[in-house]
Amino acid sequence: MRILGIDPGLRITGFGVLDKEGQQLTYVASGSIKTPDSELPVRLKEILVSLGEIIVKHQPDQVAVEKVFVNVNPQSTLLLGQARGAAICAAVLANLPVSEYTALQLKQAVVGNGHAEKEQVQQMVQRLLKLSGMPAPDAADALACAICHAHGGQGVGALATAGFRVKKGRLI
Repeated sequence: MRILGIDPGLRITGFGVLDKEGQQLTYVASGSIKTPDSELPVRLKEILVSLGEIIVKHQPDQVAVEKVFVNVNPQSTLLLGQARGAAICAAVLANLPVSEYTALQLKQAVVGNGHAEKEQVQQMVQRLLKLSGMPAPDAADALACAICHAHGGQGVGALATAGFRVKKGRLI
């Protein structure tokens, strides 16, 4: 199975592609889409078209997208939501199934701590995928999204509670 992970952003949208065979994950590609300093419709078109090209090039079977979190600034949240919508539309236009994960879920799956720092996510993505160098932050987040999806939304974080029962958010 080939998974495309997407970290949507209006200025920079990260993408990461990996293959999953059994429990083995293999890095395929990653990068970022930088939109021009322009009007909103032009930026959204750039995200849509560029992701469409990435989908054609890498032929993923599934897509995983990071969910929008609520910022202090509602306007920023709305703009980010529109970038996310453009990313989802690129997948839907290619008839691909889309799964969504929160930043907390991604960090939990990759680092084992839902409140991990960006640098920790980058380091763990590098280790898990055996990359020769540290991926850029947006690409690392997109790859983390793909890793999270590949592991059923749990990944490394599932190890922390394996064999324990959880009652009302605490281990018993």
